[in-house]
Amino acid sequence: MTELNTIFITGASSGIGAALAESYAGFGKKLFLVGRNNDRLNNIATKCEKLGAVVHKITLDVKDPSLCMQAIKEANTTSQLDLVIANAGISGGTGSSGETGDQVREIMDINIHGVLNTVLPAIEVMKSNGRGQIAIMSSLASFKGLPSAPAYCASKAAVRTWGEGLRGDLKKDNIKITVITPGFVKSGITAVNNFPMPFLMEGKKAAEIIKKGLSQNKARISFPKPMYIAVLLFSALPLYLSEFISEKLPKKN
Repeated sequence: MTELNTIFITGASSGIGAALAESYAGFGKKLFLVGRNNDRLNNIATKCEKLGAVVHKITLDVKDPSLCMQAIKEANTTSQLDLVIANAGISGGTGSSGETGDQVREIMDINIHGVLNTVLPAIEVMKSNGRGQIAIMSSLASFKGLPSAPAYCASKAAVRTWGEGLRGDLKKDNIKITVITPGFVKSGITAVNNFPMPFLMEGKKAAEIIKKGLSQNKARISFPKPMYIAVLLFSALPLYLSEFISEKLPKKN
């Protein structure tokens, strides 16, 4: 098994991304941490450095394809990339007035194009390297379109199915692809939810599950298991029945 020494993580300044950065930090590790908030990025970088990692902070917006490509190519030149985690993403919700057009476009732009802008250049450099591993952050919400967050569900469904297709396509290039579909994990996204979140998990625990799954080259890392099973069953229901249940679910802010 190839040891993961050089790791590139988008959305690394908070939530699961920050937890993953700390989980991978250690002596001999090189971390390229990407985020939009410089203060939060500095904070997590300092924590990782104290754990012994060499940290490169990259402040950029993943919506910019040229900046993402430049960052990944420069990182790979500095130290050949072993693992790229396309984690950056935002949530949204309908509230009482529904999603605005601007909200929908912003969610799609970051959650879909942000992943494309990270993964496509990563594939390019890893093909040149002759190996690599890429993780795409999706969500359990990707398995069913919910009226509480239609754009978010759609965006996460898009990257999940794309990643699952890429896995087989890139196997010949010795590039491993894993899709991650977490449930509720404590983060800035879940902090604004004012409704019950079953099996709400700490970021550290989520990072441990993800890290273990990536070490085993799992096709899909889904957790928590009870929530994953419930989501699969729910997504298999006839549409009229799932719509009836969905209407009873609480709205996001």
